[in-house]
Parts: sequence; C-alpha cells; structure tokens
Amino acid sequence: MDHQFSSGRSAHVHHSLSRRTLLAAATAGAAAVTLSGAPAQADDTSRKGKDARLKQLISRMSLEEKVGQLFVMRVYGHSATDPDQADIDANLAEIGVRTAAELIDKYKLGGIIYFTWAHNTRDPHQIADLSNGIQRAGLAQPSRIPLLISTDQEHGIVCRVGEPATLFPGAMAIGAGGSRSDARTLGRIAGAELRAVGIRQNYAPDADVNINPANPVIGVRSFGADPEAVAGLVASEVKGYQSADIASTAKHFPGHGDTATDSHFGFPIITHTRAQWQEIDAPPFKAAIAAGIDSIMTAHIMVPDLDGSGDPATLSHPIMTGILRQELGFEGLIVTDSLGMQGVRDKYGDDRVPVLALKAGVDQLLNPPSLEVSWNAVLGAVKNGELTEERLDESILRVLRLKEKLGLFDEPYVTGRSVDKTVGTREHLAAADRIAEATTTLLLNKNGLLPLSRRTHRNVLVVGADPASPSGTTGPPTTTLGQALTELGFAATVLSTGTAPNQAKIDEAVAAAQGKDAVLVGTYNVTAGSAQQRLVNALTATGVPVVAVAIRNPYDIAQVPGVGASLASYSWTDVELRAAVRVIAGRARPRGKLPVPVQRADDPAQVLYPIGYGLSY
Repeated sequence: MDHQFSSGRSAHVHHSLSRRTLLAAATAGAAAVTLSGAPAQADDTSRKGKDARLKQLISRMSLEEKVGQLFVMRVYGHSATDPDQADIDANLAEIGVRTAAELIDKYKLGGIIYFTWAHNTRDPHQIADLSNGIQRAGLAQPSRIPLLISTDQEHGIVCRVGEPATLFPGAMAIGAGGSRSDARTLGRIAGAELRAVGIRQNYAPDADVNINPANPVIGVRSFGADPEAVAGLVASEVKGYQSADIASTAKHFPGHGDTATDSHFGFPIITHTRAQWQEIDAPPFKAAIAAGIDSIMTAHIMVPDLDGSGDPATLSHPIMTGILRQELGFEGLIVTDSLGMQGVRDKYGDDRVPVLALKAGVDQLLNPPSLEVSWNAVLGAVKNGELTEERLDESILRVLRLKEKLGLFDEPYVTGRSVDKTVGTREHLAAADRIAEATTTLLLNKNGLLPLSRRTHRNVLVVGADPASPSGTTGPPTTTLGQALTELGFAATVLSTGTAPNQAKIDEAVAAAQGKDAVLVGTYNVTAGSAQQRLVNALTATGVPVVAVAIRNPYDIAQVPGVGASLASYSWTDVELRAAVRVIAGRARPRGKLPVPVQRADDPAQVLYPIGYGLSY
C-alpha cells in the first residue's frame, strides 16, 4: 500500500469527504458537528452557544459511544485498515481486533495514542495517512465524532516521531539554555509538525521540578530544579504549542520530580508537606493553567500530605477535584498517565482503576492494559449506578470542547502538501541547531583543553555508551560524535564501549587511545564503582587528554573528576550531540548553565556545581 499522497487531489478528496460527512451528520440531526475552531478567549455567549450544540450531540450518543469517548488507546500498525500481519497479530492478542478501524468501530474511541514501538510512526507521510484513516473510521460511527490523536513528543529522550521531522533538545537542555523565547519556538515548530501529520494533542511539556538526582523516570525530562525557572519555560512552551493549534499537556500532576521510584514499575511516595508542594511542585502547573493549557496529565504517585488515603493521585478526588479543579481553577481536560503502569495498578484491579479515576475527576483514560476490561467496567459502573451518565457527560463535554477548539469538527484531515511544506524544513532544522547550541554546558576545562584545535588535537578517539535512539532514527551516539568531528576536519576513530564495558572492552579502548591526540568519551549516568567509571579512569591514566560528554544526566562529572574537560548535553539525540561537538571544536562557545545542582560524589549533601554554573570561552 502506497502511503505517500500522490497529488493535491488527495487533499481535495479528504477535504470534500469531511465536508460531506459532516453535512450528512447535520442533516441527520446532529448539527453540533458543524462547529468550527474558535479562539480560547471566546466570550461567554459564544461559549454557551457552542456548549449547547455540543450537549445536543452528547444527548444523541448511546451509552456505549459515551464510554468510548473517554478512552485513548494504543493500536499496532502503520495503517488504520491494512497493517502488517505481525501488527494484526499483536492487535488480536492485546485488544481483540485486527486494525485501528476495527478498534474504533468496536469501542467508539475518543482518541488514539501513537507509539514508535507500535509501528505508528515510520515517516511523516505514513503518519498522515494513518491519521486520516483513523479519522475516517471515527466519522463512520453513528455520532460521527473525529478522534483526538495524541503522542509523547517531549523531545530529548522521549520522542515518538523521528527524522525527517525536526528533533529539538529536551527539557533540561532547554532549561540549561534558559531562553523562554527558545521554549516558545520549540513549541511552535514542534506543534506545527505534529499538526501536519494529524497529531493534535501532545503530552508535553513536562512540568515536574526535578530536585532528586536519583529520579529514575523524570531526570532530564524536566526543565530543572528551580520552580520559578521551570514555570516560565513550561508556560512559554505551552504558548508555542497553542500558536500551532496543538493541545499541549502539562505533566505529571501533582508533581513527579522528587521520586526515587519509577511509576512504570512501582508506586512512588512523595513526602513533601503541603507547604513544600506549594513552593516546589505547584508553580509550573499554575503557570501552565495561567497560560491556558488545554490538558493536564496525572501522576501515579502517592502524596500523603495532599491525600492521606493511600491512593495514587490519579485516583484521588482530593487531588484531582479538590486541588486541580477547585483550588487551581483548571477547567480543561484531565488525562491519566498510562493505566498500564504499575503505580496505578498496585492497590486496585484493572476493572476498578478507570471507574475510580472518573470518580476522582479525570476526563480521559489513557492506554489501559485491557481495553475490554476497562471499557466494560465503566459501562457496568453506569448501569449499576456507581457512576451517573451525567458524570460521563461532564468529561465528554470537555473532550468535545477540545476537539472543537482544535478545529477537528471543521477539518479532521491532513494533506500530503502540508506534510511537505511543514515537516523537517530547512528553517525548522536550523532553529533546532541554533537552540541546541545555546544549551551545551561546559563544567570543567583544565588548562584550557577546549576548544580542541585541529592542529594540536586532530586525531581523536571516540568511545562511550550507545543507548538506543529515543525516536529510533538517530545515533548511535558514538557514531554521531565521530561523524560530527570528521565533518569539522578532525580524524575520528569510533569505538562503542557501551553502558557497561567489560575489562576486555576497557583494555581495547586503552589500546586504541595510544598515539591519539585526545579521547572523547560519551558517558551515560555514571555511578560509583561502575564499569563506565573504570573505563574513564583507565583512559585518563594513559595521559591522553580526555573530554567527557554526559549524554543524559549532567551529574556524571562528580564521578569522573580526573578528565581534562567535561560537558553536559542532556540527551543523545543528534541535534544535541552535534551541537556539543561544535562547542568542543570551537565552532560555538558554550553558553548553557546548569538548571540543576550537581552534588559531590563523596558527600551528596555538598554541592559541587550549583544551579547556574557554566563555563565559557
């Protein structure tokens, strides 16, 4: 099946189809779907009028359609109707359907979430074609409601849409750059490219304030450890997404930045007092709400001082309704984090979780482990009186308001021409390079080792960790670093040593360093006594100058103090690594400042490098 749009005629067909479909819906009496996108600042009269039409649409929906509108689900495959056989098999095994179209027809879904591992995001034209197929399936249902297609395109270490789309530095890198203008530009460009392929809700930005260096799940996904700085960057990125007509999502409420447990695999407990929560965790969410954020994602964490019941925040009425709705005044869409995560499954069964989330005040139920179990649980809860249909209608109205605001009722389809005009353009890629260049942070530069000169340090050995690309399309990091050095006139030899090199690999790296002018090593979350630490120590012992680039968390410098120079890139995507090489080679000067403190390795109570630290030349 050819997933490229053949000509402008496809765009015309999609446009005409959507108009005809919506006209038929209006003729059938569901006139609510003939709405067009409206500015967020619509006056009360306009809002009430639109709400009245949306409520009329809701009144015509069956109970099954209402339940479906509350769910956002994964599905395997690159096509809505003709996925590969392996994806058909995966869908049958996990969801009991063959395709996205069958999934929508069976469960009347309100939304679909795209993942790289589900093979939804091969290339921009394919994604656009998948999005259009999903919308056709939605508009073929009795109530003819378009779907809200979402993904996690945070940039940095969490990306679902890869090259040739524009990939930006992640949040902590943006925090190191410190520019609200750059954060807004990121949102505007990233939003425009997502919109072009039919993705209209992005689960970004991360609004967590990462004050725990051992946080295994947030880390560099956060803008930093300073609540005020994080709040400013969150609000700016939100405004950027809004300017591109994309719904952005602040996450993970009430704040996941001080956890030592990954909520994918366990149930984190945050011991902040109410006053500490107000001071540390709340400001970015308040800033996002003030900026008009469309949706907020919950956290599967326990905060006893906010709710002493022992329930995760996702299922907490005091947190979701009491704090987020009533205290903070958030009127938009509340979406759960994935319901397949262990943090929300520890206390209750999968049949209870979606019901309790709705009772807590949540609107969208994201990616349950078994849609059949969760969907039927909500349906059953309404039939037995535990949930009222009016409660469902409240959340459905918020879902439909957002779809209407994004223009999905007016024009749910995208075109190949828009993809070509928008995704990965030269202008967008240049903006990403410019922004990345301002984020690279120089922490150590003994005896002015950097910038490296091609005259004195031309022959460079590149070693280090090679974690998989977040988007599946970039890297590996050592190859990217070596290529970038070569392009700038250096002679680079690349040896991938991995995140846990054995002694033979360490010996191989030491031998390869002989006769070289410098060694560039990419480190990945180095810990005391680790194989990576032994590798770096062995390389520094050779006497060859060693330049270390922390390609994820910036705390590595505390574990490898013997290197000649140390930089933080905050991620290992190409745009950040290539910017780091331009800094190393003197083609750009380091301008990033630490957005988090780095503690001493021998005494974590002592700060080695404070927030705001960063060298230059």
